[in-house]
Amino acid sequence: MQRPDWAPDTIDIERPSVARMYDYYLGGSHNFAADRAAAQAIVAAVPEAPLAAQANRAFLRRAVHHLAEAGIRQFLDIGSGIPTVGNVHEIAQRIDPASRVVYVDVDPVAVAHSREILDGNDRAAIVQEDLRHPDRILAHPDMCSLLDLGQPVAVMIVAVLHFVPDDDRPAELLATLRDALAPGSYLVLSQASDDGRAGEERAEAERVYRRTDSPLTIRSQAELAALFDGFELVDPGVVWVPQWRPDSPESAEAAERAVFMGGVGRLGD
Repeated sequence: MQRPDWAPDTIDIERPSVARMYDYYLGGSHNFAADRAAAQAIVAAVPEAPLAAQANRAFLRRAVHHLAEAGIRQFLDIGSGIPTVGNVHEIAQRIDPASRVVYVDVDPVAVAHSREILDGNDRAAIVQEDLRHPDRILAHPDMCSLLDLGQPVAVMIVAVLHFVPDDDRPAELLATLRDALAPGSYLVLSQASDDGRAGEERAEAERVYRRTDSPLTIRSQAELAALFDGFELVDPGVVWVPQWRPDSPESAEAAERAVFMGGVGRLGD
């Protein structure tokens, strides 16, 4: 297989990447045959997977817009993925050009394209790091130069936690981030859930993702809500992502087919 110019030499283009599979679901072009084959296997098991990815992306946009309107001017987007339309900095800086955004992703393709998009934007940066190392994220020079943790920050961890197994102690990772935040900060989470779904769909999805760089860990609504420990959930709580402050009642219909559940929490004063 010929390696495209935009693919770093260090990546294995024969092994599916969850970031590039997600890019495929969203209609992007930064994916390889291995990514497409794995994504198509997921679609065969869960036909609404592409629509679910789009619904999750729309949730991120609504959450950022809500927080920016509420006065948040700093955003830390961990697991930001391959850039697509409606990135955090585009939404936040449209409301206030002074808004500052730091993206974090472990995938080198995502990082390379983020650097291209952010070139010339001195209020946004990309850091190559893993959610499993929150201390390294918080201490990274690019993060420290842009974000003031003494002021409220919105931490976005959207469509990422299902790639963090329980053995990696996600609650402790989130607690490390929480303890570094100022009062009035926010946490935005979403992840795949199997509440009310057929067991065979979950089994097939987990089988496919075991072939990728990040196996899947599905969690229930209650398990996701528990990860907001220390935060007060913003209404309507942890719900299917189309139900979180939808743009219209119609957009929340058949919400349980959205695959992703999400919510927003606020750190009290």
